[in-house]
Amino acid sequence: MSDERPEKQLPDLRASDADRDRVVERLRDAVAEGRLDMEEFEERLEAAYKSRTYAQLEPLTADLPAAPGAAAAAVPAAAPAAAAGTAWPGRIGGTGSSALAVAVMSGFQRKGRWTVPARFDAVAFWGGGELDLREADFAQREVVINCVAIMGGIEITVPPGVDVDVRGFGFMGAFDQRDSPGPTEPGAPRVVVTGFAFWGGVEVKIKKPKRPLGGPSLRKEL
Repeated sequence: MSDERPEKQLPDLRASDADRDRVVERLRDAVAEGRLDMEEFEERLEAAYKSRTYAQLEPLTADLPAAPGAAAAAVPAAAPAAAAGTAWPGRIGGTGSSALAVAVMSGFQRKGRWTVPARFDAVAFWGGGELDLREADFAQREVVINCVAIMGGIEITVPPGVDVDVRGFGFMGAFDQRDSPGPTEPGAPRVVVTGFAFWGGVEVKIKKPKRPLGGPSLRKEL
């Protein structure tokens, strides 16, 4: 009976957002090291975010060498360590409010309480657009904002603690991230900004929310 106890304990332990984030970071390192291809990475990434227990997380990195400090990471995170991101779980999940914004010789705005879909397309042609994510919810942990700015501009504002990855390409234009989001908070979403700018620009700004996370909104929901 004693030999079976460790195996039965593992499925009973619920994984935290910080535990899932550590597994995701190890998977990203494995891609950079050439141990996983992108198809394997995407499959495991999806499985990691769906995992609810340690038993579901463990197989995702079982065939990968331990990363430095892995012994400490294997211990469940203490409650104070995750306190900074306690508001995030309630803001991730659901259906996107809208998936497209277009400005042709005009402008668009998305701000206040709205839900960012898994992929959001923003187009500005001789116009401008503003996407404010500081009070937004997120359909899933990782979202992609694809921007096309042609002789126009798009401004994206995210709160500190969010993982931001700017990958866009500018031809006689620019994709700009001037501010640092600081350390990624446990459970915070990952925002990937990609696309193309021609004689235009896409700018990512980091600003604190005008209200505490989880508090009442100061703006109407879009």
